[in-house]
Amino acid sequence: MKIVTIIGSPRKKGNTAKVLSMFEDEVKENHDVERIDLTQYKVDGCIGCFKCAEKPDEPGCVQNDDAGIIFDKMIQADAIVYASPVYFCSFTAQMKALIDRHVCLQTGYRTPDHSSLISGKRTALLGTLGGSVEEWCDPIQGIFKILAELGKLTIKGNFFLPFCDNPDAIGANGAELAGNLAKAITE
Repeated sequence: MKIVTIIGSPRKKGNTAKVLSMFEDEVKENHDVERIDLTQYKVDGCIGCFKCAEKPDEPGCVQNDDAGIIFDKMIQADAIVYASPVYFCSFTAQMKALIDRHVCLQTGYRTPDHSSLISGKRTALLGTLGGSVEEWCDPIQGIFKILAELGKLTIKGNFFLPFCDNPDAIGANGAELAGNLAKAITE
């Protein structure tokens, strides 16, 4: 199985990066894993021109940035893990820009002909946060659910590590979360 992980954290050695590495270590022995670190790519926000809808068989965005490279990797994958720290109940700005650009992966939205170039792929959300899941994660989970519905993705779960103030505090809870994510995405 080809698994693409997309990390939207601006901190290379932060909490989300550490837990995502634990997950990748769990699955890389039996699966092909490629990490996309959004800080290494230029992804501008969507401009809402809908020119992409004119090319239903490819991500036909008119912007000349790195989103197309990322989308090609996602299209080739069997599973996609979105990893982001929870900032103000949502994704980071880096991840949000990429999510907004997902419009170019689908055609026929709100019609019976709705299709997606990433349809049927397994997906999961990995998040780290300083507070509780109950207090901070309803909005990010709602956005992820809509992203999966529009992309026609198969959600394998939302995995959050709460009260995670620094990478040294991750410990056994992070390892358990990574193991649960690995099991969910590969079964």
